[in-house]
Amino acid sequence: MNECSFTKGETKVGKKKGPKYNQIIDAAVKVIANHGYHQAQVSKIAKEAGVADGTIYLYFENKEDILTSLFEEKMGRFVDIIRSRMTADLSTEEKFLLLITLHLEQLQEDKDLAIVTQLELRQSNTDLRMKINEILKGYLLLVDELLTEGKLNHFFPEELDNRLARQMIFGTIDEVVTNWVMKECKYDLISLSKPVHKMLLGGLRSTS
Repeated sequence: MNECSFTKGETKVGKKKGPKYNQIIDAAVKVIANHGYHQAQVSKIAKEAGVADGTIYLYFENKEDILTSLFEEKMGRFVDIIRSRMTADLSTEEKFLLLITLHLEQLQEDKDLAIVTQLELRQSNTDLRMKINEILKGYLLLVDELLTEGKLNHFFPEELDNRLARQMIFGTIDEVVTNWVMKECKYDLISLSKPVHKMLLGGLRSTS
């Protein structure tokens, strides 16, 4: 995933959802993680989900739609969880630590999802990359809000460039997770939360 241009996107038309939709999403994560995106046939996803092949097409247009939908679903839930945990009594510094910790925690707890987000979502298909970037905007908006809050309470300098700061924050966390996946998830990813937090905020606060 790459940091995208930060503009407000159009509202996506809702699609059919329900228990089977969620079954298919979870099955797709497992199948794509185990077989790779290109080898993850719809028939394999249907078998893992315990549904007929034709049922898949009641919820998704094609395999690409499954991939983008699972990212949208997982990212949407993730952002909702972070927002629900960022209570008003937390400082900007504490909110950033929470963001980083929850990001690493979510992927450490679901290694299949980590493989999908860090490896299989990075397809060469330009249209697919654009869709993924569009979905990512919800996460980037949250980061932007924290940066703006930090400027208002003088935690961050007023001249801090939000766009560059977003790239720095997302890029750093993303690379930390990718390296963990490439090393076969053999160490405690969550233990890196505080070091990453310290390094990022040290750099952002010293911006001149």
